[in-house]
Amino acid sequence: MESTSSSIFKFGRHGVKLFRVESNAAASSADSYTPPPKPLLIASPCDEGDYAVVLFLHGYLLYNSFYSQLFQHVASHGFVVIGPQLYSISGPDATEEIKSAGDVTDWLIDGLSHVLPTQVRPILSKLSIAGHSRGGKVAFGLALGYTESRLKFSALMGIDPVDGMDKGKQTPPPILTHVPHSFDLKVPVMVVGSGLGEIRRNPLFPPCAPKGVSHKEFFDECGSPSCYFVAKEYGHADMLDDETKGIRGMATYCLCKNGKAREPMRSFVGGIMVAFMKAYLEGDNKFLMAIRDDPEIAPVELSTIAFL
Repeated sequence: MESTSSSIFKFGRHGVKLFRVESNAAASSADSYTPPPKPLLIASPCDEGDYAVVLFLHGYLLYNSFYSQLFQHVASHGFVVIGPQLYSISGPDATEEIKSAGDVTDWLIDGLSHVLPTQVRPILSKLSIAGHSRGGKVAFGLALGYTESRLKFSALMGIDPVDGMDKGKQTPPPILTHVPHSFDLKVPVMVVGSGLGEIRRNPLFPPCAPKGVSHKEFFDECGSPSCYFVAKEYGHADMLDDETKGIRGMATYCLCKNGKAREPMRSFVGGIMVAFMKAYLEGDNKFLMAIRDDPEIAPVELSTIAFL
């Protein structure tokens, strides 16, 4: 029989609506709604209620649609997930992405309630920010105040965050300081790492999450409270959808060292995000503590579990 604590790794009790909101669409003359500054992919619970919100930032040159299964998993447990498409083409400098993420955050104040199902009420006082790969770097940059935002974040999650493509070489703006516990974040933080992310898939390309600029370094610079999990036999792109189409979708299988399947890692990432947000946004830490005390309930083998 499945334990209650492991239920977060399965879809939750809420039905989910997954939909897109385009940017720069014509505003209705009937109200003051302004479209978002960037296109959005939103996963929302269908049931009437008040729900915390998480802003999730995609990885380098990826599409927000590649995370649709992950978004739906998190939303099914009672969270509104907002995934902006920050860019289609980008160079090494993430400064503009941080600004764009800040603009989307500000849009949530007046815009989000206009696009959600009428019975769904977002709680922006319980706003988390999360990001994968370079999106994790952007999430840290936004939480550290690299751009101004009218909203404050209540929690931060880095999903295999990366601050550069080559070992020891950060891309601008640099986020890592390489000084332990140097981040001045003032919010709880979770870092999730991939055990295979630091391994090259082939000799022509660098690893997708190289040592020196990835998850371990991000966690080392966090203060308390923070937690850290590393999935031993899974790769940097294994939390994406099972099918990621197009050239970029194919690249997620070809450029990164992968585990045997994506579903276990995706279920783990979705579940651990839910456990973390329930602990620090809702005051219910039983799921997070259960994983700490009994790692075998997770759908992946964890090589590292750390709490500060």
